[in-house]
Amino acid sequence: MTAAARRGLRMAVAIGAASLAGAPAPAAAQAPANAVGAATDAPPPPPLPAPEDPAAAVEEPAAATSPQAAPLVMTGYVDVGFANAQGDGTSFHPADTRAPLDYGVDPFAPAVNSRGDAASTDPGRDALGNPRFVNGFLPRSAGIGGTPSFLLNTANVDLRYTSPELPVMVFTRIQLLPRLDAAGETTRLLLDQAFGRIAPIKSAELAISAGKFDSVFGIEYLESQANFRVGITPSLFARYTTGTSVGLKAFYRYQLIPMSSAISINASATNSGTFVEPLQGSSRSLTGVPVGAARLGYELNLPRVSIKVGGSVEYGPRNDQLDRAATQRLWGVDARVYFAGLSVWGEYVDVAEDEGSGDGKLTGTGTYPAASQFYARGFWVEAAYELRCTGAPFRLTPYARYERRHGEFVDFASILVDRVTAGLNLSIGDSLQVKAEYLLNRELEGAPTVRNNVFTSSVVWTW
Repeated sequence: MTAAARRGLRMAVAIGAASLAGAPAPAAAQAPANAVGAATDAPPPPPLPAPEDPAAAVEEPAAATSPQAAPLVMTGYVDVGFANAQGDGTSFHPADTRAPLDYGVDPFAPAVNSRGDAASTDPGRDALGNPRFVNGFLPRSAGIGGTPSFLLNTANVDLRYTSPELPVMVFTRIQLLPRLDAAGETTRLLLDQAFGRIAPIKSAELAISAGKFDSVFGIEYLESQANFRVGITPSLFARYTTGTSVGLKAFYRYQLIPMSSAISINASATNSGTFVEPLQGSSRSLTGVPVGAARLGYELNLPRVSIKVGGSVEYGPRNDQLDRAATQRLWGVDARVYFAGLSVWGEYVDVAEDEGSGDGKLTGTGTYPAASQFYARGFWVEAAYELRCTGAPFRLTPYARYERRHGEFVDFASILVDRVTAGLNLSIGDSLQVKAEYLLNRELEGAPTVRNNVFTSSVVWTW
């Protein structure tokens, strides 16, 4: 195979990968080469390093023809970590007698991995030896408490089939999550995404998807997977905006070529909206009414500068209870700027949930007595600078994030917390990232002060 053919093959593979999100291949190829510089507002595809032997992937193309990517592609990653959380690995104070206990703190704060799993969610016991009462405002748990531990955070397998006859793509993302808890050693199998997508108009950047797919709210979902994220842990608002759900989605992008710009709309109607699975399950609708979400985006792509801004909304019944009149309402704004190796991005998010039915609450982690009225608002902002050494096969990226969240369960508690996160990302080639991160959690108002800072690290092997 000639050098030109090899370059053509690598471009075909990259174009095929870009099609996963409904993004136009030419724009994806021109995106800034940084970890957060997505070409469009649709989810980015898994990175696809060129095969060692391109001839083993596809047949040698005939002269004057374009090489074709294989219709079925399998990729994935393994995320291995080491974490050490202060205290008992929770945000719960041992002397806190309020109930529900999880309403007066932020249980999501001591995160240890890109899934947002907390070091622990064990509420402990009261003075009589009974488990303290919690009501399901909880993340998944790594179960390590305050004990330093290695973690196999995620073993991920992606399968993508692209039809050679039709503009159709089918994608599934399967994740294995091994954990040791009080019930023993278990490995949870999670079908994170499973959808089909069609691009019905050849001359337009329009894609329609059906199945279980990424959020359309804001921008943090773009880096929800460990192999896409610059850092390790998600923000304090990811619980509201990065969940996958079952339904229908449409993405449309119109390029303003003379202005080096584009306008996009990403919209969905799903069972549970964009809340993460521990808060609202997505596999079926409990009310029979879908949750609508949409983001309107604008992007400016210049040779040295990329600017993307957007606004998102979400409205529909909360999918953890049975009353279709009990709604969840979200709105937010986001921005991303890339210039000369420096990336800055962030969001403001406002969340409101009505009180649910008296039948209790059903979440991804189980059933609970009450679906309480709830409000939250705040922001996060992150910055990263990519250091490159000419000729070196690695990139070093220091990064930092600041976030501030106000939350209130009506008639229970109002709390204000913030968090400072700092870390380093060492990327070696396309298949290895080594990350180290420290989370400084602070309880500012309403929540008891606890030792819940976290050191965590991650090695992400992408294949």
